[in-house]
Amino acid sequence: MWNKPTEKQLNKIPAFYSTENIPLKEKVILMHFFIGGCDWYVVEYNPEEQLFFGFANLGDDEMAEWGYFSLKELSELKVEFLEVDRDLHFTPCKASEVEEISLAQCW
Repeated sequence: MWNKPTEKQLNKIPAFYSTENIPLKEKVILMHFFIGGCDWYVVEYNPEEQLFFGFANLGDDEMAEWGYFSLKELSELKVEFLEVDRDLHFTPCKASEVEEISLAQCW
């Protein structure tokens, strides 16, 4: 994985279920990972299991959804010579402010 987050960066992400009372469109997206036409947006993190909760779009807006995804699996994912990359220019914002999430969720 390119630009893998450090433990310090991961520790700043809220724990699982700590944002469950916040509506999906109001949740703060803290990190963005991508490869090709696939994107993963991070809201929460469980360090013991190295799992994220967030929004994933694997290139199909109709099938995009909120759910859990693994840092380990993202780190190991490769398509030919490409690896998953962390967007170093991503600024944390509400989910409703991310165009790709808004389009898929029809907000």
